[in-house]
Amino acid sequence: MECATLDSALLAKMFLAGAKNLDAKKEWINELNVFPVPDGDTGTNMSMTIMSAAREVSAVENPDMHALSKAIASGSLRGARGNSGVILSQLFRGFTKVIGSQETIDKITLCNAVEKACETAYKAVMKPKEGTILTVARGAADKAIELSCDETYDLSSYMKAIIEEAETVLSKTPDMLPVLKQAGVVDSGGQGLVEVLKGAYDAYLGKEIDYTIETGKTASGIVKISAETEKEIKFGYCTEFIIVLNKPLTQEQEHDFKQFLQSMGDSIVLVADDEIVKIHVHTNDPGLVIQKALTHGSLSKIKIDNMREEHQEKLIKDAQKLAEKQAQEDAKKTPPKEMGFISVSIGEGLTEAFKGLGVDYIIEGGQTMNPSTEDMLQAIEKVNAENIFILPNNKNIILAAQQASYLVEDKNIIVVPTKTIPQGIAAMINLIPGQSWEDNLQAMEDAIKSVKTGQVTYAVRDTVIDGKEITEGDYMGIGDASILSVGSDMNTVLKELLADLVDEDSSFISVYYGEDVSKEDAEAFGAYVSETYPDCDLDVTFGGQPIYYYVLSVE
Repeated sequence: MECATLDSALLAKMFLAGAKNLDAKKEWINELNVFPVPDGDTGTNMSMTIMSAAREVSAVENPDMHALSKAIASGSLRGARGNSGVILSQLFRGFTKVIGSQETIDKITLCNAVEKACETAYKAVMKPKEGTILTVARGAADKAIELSCDETYDLSSYMKAIIEEAETVLSKTPDMLPVLKQAGVVDSGGQGLVEVLKGAYDAYLGKEIDYTIETGKTASGIVKISAETEKEIKFGYCTEFIIVLNKPLTQEQEHDFKQFLQSMGDSIVLVADDEIVKIHVHTNDPGLVIQKALTHGSLSKIKIDNMREEHQEKLIKDAQKLAEKQAQEDAKKTPPKEMGFISVSIGEGLTEAFKGLGVDYIIEGGQTMNPSTEDMLQAIEKVNAENIFILPNNKNIILAAQQASYLVEDKNIIVVPTKTIPQGIAAMINLIPGQSWEDNLQAMEDAIKSVKTGQVTYAVRDTVIDGKEITEGDYMGIGDASILSVGSDMNTVLKELLADLVDEDSSFISVYYGEDVSKEDAEAFGAYVSETYPDCDLDVTFGGQPIYYYVLSVE
């Protein structure tokens, strides 16, 4: 049933539905990334951002509008990953600033909230670019303002018109960014925002939606068990799957199936439509549950987790956390040093390089997994220093680091805008012991400007970028601003990439080879570099990074 206003209960459902819809579409959104690299992660970043907020919302029982707003804003801000995730969190932050003091939301309040969301997100980005999620948000806000006083639009048709405008603006993003048109895609971040809005509207219309949110996950994605003893876990296997139906279930069949599940366990979720049934149950005999399900059709996405084992893992992790907390308390008793350093890194060799240069804390992540704002905050807590430098080493992590810096009050957080691993290493090499943090920031920023970075990876789809035709499986040599070389032979691509980076002023070349490159192949390339560029000093190092076969640094 459609409503003239939104209360907190309905808005919570709408938010959860928007989060679930984005999460369901994340892989498709990932595929919209312009660059056909295997780490395209806009959908993943936006999903992890909004799901962080969704878990906060689910944890609040019967929230009023203030509590709901706080959960959405806090959860998304701390969980924000990547530029798209940070922008999404800022949209939520602006939206909740308006609704937090209201009991219900009508058209005018919704208009003000959407407008504030757009304004807040634009302010968060130093150089806003049109043809992105920001443009889609602004299109929605402009339509909200335009129709806010039009009495022919009730709340339902008003929201529908706003979403339709967002979709229209999204369809025009390729005309605003040539790189989108060349790749034949719309903006992935804008698509993510549209999926949130569409999911929320489905909930408003009363469509059947599973609002269940897993309230916590380990790194492996398994649901955590609360602090109960193992013997209190009555049903030990968390069992989930989808039935692809042979034919739609009758009401009687659906009722009988629910009765069967209740006899087998608890925590039951059964959501059915004409084609599929989604099942979730905690049981001691998942085999019998699966046998029963097979009588109705074929199964997909089967996941069975041993919750008792997970509980044991939790106890171990809790002990580790306690030890870490004690170590932090001990560290607090030591006077803070003047400067500390946090770096994002991935790969054993690169991590060791940063530690050797004096980095206090490494955040694991980078191309394949952008750290969240919360990851940054936790790292900051563990570094006992008055002034803490953060090296994001990825252009898609800088905003999350900056967002973390705004949330810290007792330490001075300096985000060095390093966009690549070589830039981060150059920044640390040029650190000047004994100088002020201001002088060191200047030295680091100067060092960044002298570094050219090249990276070799492979294409995950056919496309055309920077005038280059790319076929799935091709090797790509990516420079600081564009794709510099493409081909089916890695060595050829690697040599062409390096040739594009080296000029008459170049004096030092660093080669970091990844986990999928042998030492012999790396040394052979090093021999080629020494012979071809005899005036440049050379360093070949095992980086251990995934996805990227080689990372090159030219200074």
